[in-house]
Amino acid sequence: MWVFSASGCRWLGAGGSLAVTVGGYAAGSLPVLGGGPLWQPRGSALTVAGAVLAYLGLTLLVAAWWRYGVLLARGLRDGVLATLACWTAPLLLAPPLHSADVYSYVAQGAMVLSGHDVYGAGPSVLAPGDLGADAAASVGGNWTDTPAPYGPAFLLLAAAVVKATGGAIVPAVLGMRLIALGALALIVWAVRGFGGGGGALWLAALNPLLLVHVVGGVHNDGLMIGLMLGGVLLATRGRWVLGSVLVGFAMMVKSPAAVALLFIGVTVARGGGVRGLVKGLVLPGAVAGAVAAGASVLAGTGFGWVRTQSVAAAIHTPLSVTSDLGLGLGVLLGAPDPVKAVVQKLGLALALAVIAALAWRAYRGRLDPVLGLGLSLVALVVLSPMVQPWYLLWGTVVVGAVAWRGRAGQVLAVASAALVHETQPSGHTPWYGFVLAGAVLALGLVWVRREPWGSGAPEEAVLVVAGR
Repeated sequence: MWVFSASGCRWLGAGGSLAVTVGGYAAGSLPVLGGGPLWQPRGSALTVAGAVLAYLGLTLLVAAWWRYGVLLARGLRDGVLATLACWTAPLLLAPPLHSADVYSYVAQGAMVLSGHDVYGAGPSVLAPGDLGADAAASVGGNWTDTPAPYGPAFLLLAAAVVKATGGAIVPAVLGMRLIALGALALIVWAVRGFGGGGGALWLAALNPLLLVHVVGGVHNDGLMIGLMLGGVLLATRGRWVLGSVLVGFAMMVKSPAAVALLFIGVTVARGGGVRGLVKGLVLPGAVAGAVAAGASVLAGTGFGWVRTQSVAAAIHTPLSVTSDLGLGLGVLLGAPDPVKAVVQKLGLALALAVIAALAWRAYRGRLDPVLGLGLSLVALVVLSPMVQPWYLLWGTVVVGAVAWRGRAGQVLAVASAALVHETQPSGHTPWYGFVLAGAVLALGLVWVRREPWGSGAPEEAVLVVAGR
């Protein structure tokens, strides 16, 4: 049937993306103020209809993406970039989808322009009539009084968008989406630079989790990933200084990009003996640290970002295994908060141990450093005290660039298809979102077990995951 062909998948996915966008106009993360005639809350009946349409569209998009990946795994050669353009285009003018975080970005950019300490206060400091006040009114309740956990490089970009748009909600969101599109282009460039063909782009860039949350939801994780992956690409080509500079800028968007410095160090150190090991452990971090210090001084925001890295952990997210386990044990022991904090710290310690083990394997030549970075970021997310669905992209994009055909890539594809269902277009997380995500995950893992794609020639992902 035509619908199961590459062309059918392309247009089915485009139709799904369009349905997600149209549904978002009624059920998306609409602003409280300043949305104009198009981006404003509708009546309850239209909101429900929009949510149903958006979920149906999302289902079509995921089904088309999965079938397309199966065709690529079977050897199909097709224009993945054309498919990416078709699926991305409907999302360009959509209101924020599945998250209200972009309003925080705009409000924080306005705070920078107005001279507020963005690392000492939240968007609630913006009074009615202030620049960015409309965005601040639309920030999710958990984040209204929360200082920015983002680096100064990203805050300067947000401030530039606010300055160019006067802080008006719709133009400001679209301006931030332009940055997200630039991040998507950077990801595509880096993936192709690693020699990844259509399959690598399928998992890393065409992924519905990325399209919905980076393009539709305008999350800055896309920019962090693009800069980080670009830096690692340059390092693998021998340009580790410039690569470390890019990773430094990625850290100045979101700090988890710092993990890449360890694997750039592995690339620098391999074959260099003790001197090479010292060079790899010290110099990439020194270069990135200089970038971070320079950005902090030049931005005028100071080094407050260092102390705000833990603020997100104060907000409980059900996807965090360590937070759920810690809270449950804490309730049983009669000390919820202290026990939860201890379990969260133990989870981070375990994540660091896994990252160190993967880096050691990469140094010994038993693991591709780029794949090691991807698996490390996945481990960090799984064991983090705060987990959002789009955090999985940190490692998925990296693994997709070099090992999409392996078992790791296939499992991450299933997880992506599952997690994209977890949040409503409005950004809320209903109980049925977890049911849908769980059902997709269970069915997908059964399918992976029955029909493994196998590893590509240079990837050896199956051996890595199996520990051989």
